This record gives sequence, structure tokens and C-alpha cells, in this order.
Amino acid sequence: KEVLDTIIQPIPAFAFVNQDSQMITEASVAGKIYVADFFFTSCPTICPIMKKNMLTVYEEFKNEPNFMILSHSIDPRNDTVARLKSYAEKLEIDAPKWNLLHGQMDDIYPLAKFYMVNAMEDKTAPGGYLHSGAFLLVDQNRNIRGFYDGTIEEDVVKMRSDIKVLIAEFKLATHHFILYLLWPCWQHV
Repeated sequence: KEVLDTIIQPIPAFAFVNQDSQMITEASVAGKIYVADFFFTSCPTICPIMKKNMLTVYEEFKNEPNFMILSHSIDPRNDTVARLKSYAEKLEIDAPKWNLLHGQMDDIYPLAKFYMVNAMEDKTAPGGYLHSGAFLLVDQNRNIRGFYDGTIEEDVVKMRSDIKVLIAEFKLATHHFILYLLWPCWQHV
């Protein structure tokens, strides 16, 4: 008899290289809210729409210190670090706020499954890869808090609103934690 685990598991450890040849790991997003997605630079279908919509997220939150974007390439053979750098320049985006990540298929595809999205090679698909157009909102504890269709502008507007809520919750929790730590000091005043 199969028993399903209903406990939410945080996103597991990972290590990828971004467009600036910097290693990005779970430590890079520790205590930060982030959006993850899966794409490839030569995608002839949904990726250009996804990146146009993600640019609105980047522009709105590029000055927020507790926020990042992780875009995982599913075509590591062609999406070299140099190609990701050129793609980032074309989008006019900067790391570490928006990281275009390169890694091995053996690392990328299982991570996509953990995010509960589709990402795989498929010779019959346009561009040779099949993938989800999902944007995944992840909280500061690496728990998925939302799924949004990155090709639908209304979904991205909803996600931006949800990001604001998470950031406000995070700031409030941090403020309360600091007050908790300072409480013993106030008792002696």
C-alpha cells in the first residue's frame, strides 16, 4: 500500500552557474523570496512571452534586497554561460537580482520535477525541448507559495501582488524577531 507524504518539502539544495560565472546555490537565496522558471534561449514558442512578462517583475522588484529571480536553462548544451550572458545583456538585466542559470541536465530536470513543472528534451517539440511556462513563487524558507502561468499577463500581475504580500510578511516577521531579541534589554531599562 502506497502512502503519500503530505508534508511540504522545501526546495532541495542546488548549485548552478549564472550568466556572470558566479555559483548560485540555495545559500544564495537564503532568507530571500524568489521566482523560479525554466526556459531556453532559442525557444521559438513561449519563452519570449515569459521573459517579457518576467521583465515586469524584475523592473518592479529590482531594488528590493529580499527578492531574486532564478531562470533555469533546460538546454545546457547550447545555453553556455557566454550565451546566457549575451541573453541577459539583450534583456538588460543584471545578476544577482535575475540569474540565468546553467547546469547539467541531470541536475536541472530533477529540480524541475521538484518544482512540479515539466522540463525535458523532446525532439518533436518546437526547439527540441518541452517545458512548462510556470513561474513559481518561493518564500524565504524555500517553500513554493504560488504557481502562475508566465505567458498570461493577468497571472503575472497576480504574482507581483503576491510577491508584495510575501515581502511585507517577511519584513513584519523580521521586525518582530528583532523586537523579541531585544525584549530582555528593555526589561532592565
